[in-house]
Amino acid sequence: MPDLPVSIHPFSIHPVSIHPVQSPADQRAFVDLPWDIYRDDPAWVPPLKSEVHGLIGGPAKNPWFLHGRAAFFLAKRGRQVVGRISAQVCDLVQAARPGLGQWGLFETVDDMAVSAALIAAAENWLRDAGMTQAQGPISISIWDEPGLLVSGFDLRPVVMMGHHRQWYERHVLAAGYAGVKDLHAWRVKIDNGFPPLVDRIVAAGEHNKRIRVRKLDMARYDEESTLILDILNEAWSDNWGFVPLTDAEVAYVGKKLKPIAYPHLVRVAEYDGVPVAFMITLPDLNELSADLNGRLFPFGWAKLLWRLRQPRTRIMRVPLMGVRKHLQGTRLASILAFMMIELIRRDAVVINAATEGEIGWILEDNGPMISIANAIHSHVAKTYRIYEKRL
Repeated sequence: MPDLPVSIHPFSIHPVSIHPVQSPADQRAFVDLPWDIYRDDPAWVPPLKSEVHGLIGGPAKNPWFLHGRAAFFLAKRGRQVVGRISAQVCDLVQAARPGLGQWGLFETVDDMAVSAALIAAAENWLRDAGMTQAQGPISISIWDEPGLLVSGFDLRPVVMMGHHRQWYERHVLAAGYAGVKDLHAWRVKIDNGFPPLVDRIVAAGEHNKRIRVRKLDMARYDEESTLILDILNEAWSDNWGFVPLTDAEVAYVGKKLKPIAYPHLVRVAEYDGVPVAFMITLPDLNELSADLNGRLFPFGWAKLLWRLRQPRTRIMRVPLMGVRKHLQGTRLASILAFMMIELIRRDAVVINAATEGEIGWILEDNGPMISIANAIHSHVAKTYRIYEKRL
C-alpha cells in the first residue's frame, strides 16, 4: 500500500537549509517532527517524548555519551521543519571498526533535496571527526533502534522497535548507500502452544535435575539485572555490530527496565546451580501508550502506571535472550532456550492474555536463533536494514 502524503508539502519555493540542534527549542522541534511525518500513518505509534529527549539528552541522561559524541541536525524549508538526522561516533565502535561513523534518528518528508541535505550534513560531520565509513540508520546505538524498516509497513511496531515511511529506503539508496545487514522481527501465535517436538524437548528438560529455570527475583533486582546483562555481553560478543554495554549502561538499562520487568516474563536458566542463560520478555507497551500521544503529563503518567500494574497486551516481545559461550551450539543450549520460551509462553497467555509473540530483532545470518524461530512455527513479519557507504 503506497504511503499517503504527509501534512508538510514537500515542494516549496524555499530552499532546504540545515541547522544544528543547539537550543531547547531546537531539541523540541527535533523530537516533535515525527508527529507531522506520520500524521496519517495508521501503523505509527507515537513514542514517549520523554524517552526521546532522554536518548539525545547528553551524559546526564544517557550514559552512551560517556563513550560517544553526537550531533543533531534539522532540515528546514523556510521556517518549516521538514527533516532531522543524527551523526555519532562511538569509541566502542571505533575499537572494533576504526573509522566507522554512524547516523540515525532519520526522518524526512518525501523530498530528495531534503534527505540529500540531511545525509550530507551527517556525512560532513563524520568526515570532520576523522571517519572514513558511514553506517546507518543507528539510532543512536545498536542497543536502541537499529536499521531502516524495509518490509512490514502495515504492522504496528511493538515496544522498542522502529517504524518508518516507505520512501526512506529510496532516499538512502539515492545517497549512495548499500545494504549490509538485515535484522528480522519474527511473529508467532502463542495461545495454542507449540509443535509436539518442542513439547518433548521441554519435557525432557523438566525431568533433568541438573536444570533449573527460575523466574526473576525482584527482591534482588539489581544483582539479577547485572547478572543478566553480563550473560548478554558474553553471549552476543561475536554478533555482527556488537558493542559491549559498559558498567554505566548496565546500571542504566537495569533501572530503565525495572518498571516493566515482570518476574514471570523474565527467566534465568541454571545448570548445576550456575546461571548460564536468560530470556527477557516484555508486554507490548505500545498497546498501552498509543493513546497518550507521546505525553506523560499531566495525566498520561497515571494512566500508564495503572495499565502497567498487570498489563494485558495482545503481543509479547522477546528483545533479549542469551546463553554463555561455552554452551553455544550444544544440545543443552537448545533445551534451555525452548524451556524458557515455553514457560514464559504459558504465563503470558494466562496472566497477560497474550495471543502473539515477536522475537527480535534477529540477524539474518543468526542460524541458531533462526532454527529456534522455525521450530516454533514463527515467520518473518518485519525486516530492518542497515546500510553503509565509504566517505
